[in-house]
Amino acid sequence: MNDFATIVTAIASFGVTALLGLWAVPFLRRIKYGQTIKEIGPTWHKNKNGTPTMGGLTFIIGILTAVIAGFIALRLSEASHPLDPLIRAGGLNTTRLFLGLTMALAFGAIGFADDYIKVVKKRNLGLRAREKTVAQILVAGAYLAGLYMAGDTSTILILPFLGQVDLGIFYIPFALFVIVGAVNAVNLTDGIDGLAASVTFVVGIGFMLCCALLSFGEMGLLATALAGGCLGFLIWNFHPAKMFMGDTGSMFLGGVVVALAFGIGQPAILILMGVVYIVETLSDIIQIGCYKLTHKRVFKMAPIHHHFEMSGWSEVKIVMVFSLVALAGCGLGIWSLFFQ
Repeated sequence: MNDFATIVTAIASFGVTALLGLWAVPFLRRIKYGQTIKEIGPTWHKNKNGTPTMGGLTFIIGILTAVIAGFIALRLSEASHPLDPLIRAGGLNTTRLFLGLTMALAFGAIGFADDYIKVVKKRNLGLRAREKTVAQILVAGAYLAGLYMAGDTSTILILPFLGQVDLGIFYIPFALFVIVGAVNAVNLTDGIDGLAASVTFVVGIGFMLCCALLSFGEMGLLATALAGGCLGFLIWNFHPAKMFMGDTGSMFLGGVVVALAFGIGQPAILILMGVVYIVETLSDIIQIGCYKLTHKRVFKMAPIHHHFEMSGWSEVKIVMVFSLVALAGCGLGIWSLFFQ
């Protein structure tokens, strides 16, 4: 990746997000856009009732601003060093970058609608499951159609450490499943102060290194912006949180993570890089499935971060441990690139 463009992107993403928090916290309090804590989470989470939500808008603006600034910086560097392969970019890579960002914004819009219903309509579960699923499938389908029309027609799936497999006509349903599943998995991870932002910061750093190794300069801008935005948001979201990202933010983050995986042609790498998201989702599925079959619970509460919380772990400890697990997963993901 180009150092100048990377620095511009990182500073812009972190700076814009962090500074917007100065405005967002009092503004969201003033218009009473606070989280309503009811049956979701442990009972002691009720003391968080009224904490401003939809704070994800800060890093959405920060990441969008940073990607544009970094893209301009990259183009300026390209003009100055026309023969440098790490700087030169364009065509399909540019399409992947901005299609991915557009997809993430669309997922953020779905999350915003969900948050709006929770806050304004006072319906704590937000959008109905069917409404949300249909909207997510439409967004994912539009993204894949955009990639196909831009010339990204490969149906080959690279499996970490295992090799390649051509999915043929099954690639589209697989891709839809991965996109929608990953976005909802990141959403599930956003359950305690700083968890989703910390884990996704680590994932963003991991993808930065992947982009550097594979010479995906433009996608590297998105990874850098993701990491910077999460870090800027943690100033306001780390325990005790002054604001929450809401579904607006968590679904946007999920969209960015997915865009990065598909943008570098490695969707299956999410098995490793997104290990925390996967474990969170599986814990929820196992809990619901077992309870329906046996009326017994496997975990004290799901997703699994609540299980550890009810086992006596502090929110800060959970965030640190889960971030280390994410770091290990990202390390394996990066290592797998050397076996291709």
